[in-house]
Amino acid sequence: MIVPATRYRDCDAALAFLTGALGFAEHAVYRDADGKIMHVELSQGGGFFMFGPEHRDSPFGRHMRSPAEAGGETTSVYVCVTNVAGHFARAVAAGAEILMPLEEQPYGGQSYSVRDPEGHLFTFGEYHPEGDHGG
Repeated sequence: MIVPATRYRDCDAALAFLTGALGFAEHAVYRDADGKIMHVELSQGGGFFMFGPEHRDSPFGRHMRSPAEAGGETTSVYVCVTNVAGHFARAVAAGAEILMPLEEQPYGGQSYSVRDPEGHLFTFGEYHPEGDHGG
C-alpha cells in the first residue's frame, strides 16, 4: 500500500476542506495538549492520505516545500471513487477550485482535478489501476 503524505500551514483549514469539499473521512486526528493538529490520517475508497503541520526544523520537514514555495505542485494524488459525478458535484458546490472538469479519459472512466487551498493537486476518477485493461 502507498500512502501519500504532505504538510499544511493551516492544518485545521486543510482538514475542513478535505473532509467537507472532497469527502475524505477522518481515520485519526492527533492533537497536542493545546489542541494543535500534529498528524492526520484520512481515508477514501480503501486508501489513506496523511498530513501534518509544516515543521522546517524537523529532519523530514527540511526536505519538504509547499506548492507556493516550489512555484507549483510537483506531484499529485489520484483517488479512485465509485461515483465520480457525485463527487465532482460536491466539490463544485463547496467552491473548490476545479483545474480540469469532469470528462471521459482515453484510458477509461471519467475524472476531474482540483487544487486545495494551499495548492496541492488531487484528481478523482473512476479508473482503477487494478482493473482489467485488456493487456
